This record gives sequence, C-alpha cells and structure tokens, in this order.
Amino acid sequence: MSEPQAAPRPALSEDAKRRIDALRRLYPTARALLLPALHIAQRENGGWLPEAAMIAVGAHLGLAPSEVMGVVTFYDLFHQKPVGRHRIRVCTNLSCALRGSGEIMETLGRELGVGEDEVTPDGRCSYVHFECLGSCDTAPMMMVDDDYQENLTPAKVRDILKGLG
Repeated sequence: MSEPQAAPRPALSEDAKRRIDALRRLYPTARALLLPALHIAQRENGGWLPEAAMIAVGAHLGLAPSEVMGVVTFYDLFHQKPVGRHRIRVCTNLSCALRGSGEIMETLGRELGVGEDEVTPDGRCSYVHFECLGSCDTAPMMMVDDDYQENLTPAKVRDILKGLG
C-alpha cells in the first residue's frame, strides 16, 4: 500500500491572491496590476515563474496567457526557470566586449562550474550575458544582484564570487 500523496501545491496560493487583490485599488486596470502580481507569484515560487503560475496570474486578473507571457518575456526581472540566489549579469555590449567581457564569462563558468543560464548545484549563483548595463567607461563590468562591479579582471571576479554567501 502506498503512502497518500500530498495535494499538489496550487500555481497561485490563496495568500498570493489576497495580496494581489489588496493591490487592485492602487492600479487602474488589470494590465497595470500585472507587474506587481507577477512579482508576488515569482517570490512565492522561489524566484521564478513556472508556466502554471503565469497562467494562474492571468486567470486571476482576467488576462490572456499571451498578455502575461509578453510581459514576462519582455522584462529581465522575471524568470521562466530557476535562478541562483545571486544573479550575475555580464555586460557584453561593444565596450565591454572589447575590454574583456568574454574572459569574464569564461571565468564565471570555470569558477562556478556551470554554464550560462544554469544554477550552481548549491543554488547560490547563476549568470547570463546582458546586452548593455550602461557603464561603458568602467568596462568590463557586471551586475551582481543589484550592485555594479566594474573594471573587472578574472582575479577580481574570483574575489567577488568568494564574497557571495
């Protein structure tokens, strides 16, 4: 006889729905409420948005799945798959590329032991290339979470990674 299975976790909890509903009076339309609703759903899902969560947010707001997906794919702050606790974005625009962003990407891969857009086994870090982070005069550079790390070298990247909890 097998053990009873736990009920599957809903794509959007009742608590999340209550928090979204509490924001409704602050936004003129369901579309305007979509961004904060997606942030709530993403936090509830460990930092990313499974497809079921996106569909549930859309259903709760009365929006088509295509509208929700359009927003999720447009904004960099929404993730369609798991990301690390520390999200690293390496600028690969022309200035950074000419000053070594390729070497920075290689260093991250070597030091973290995972490829771009993958999460380290301990869930600590993930990294991606990013078209432009607007700091050409301090190239090469990357953002770690919300902090700019500039004038990078492979040694400086290794030191930054050692300091991440």
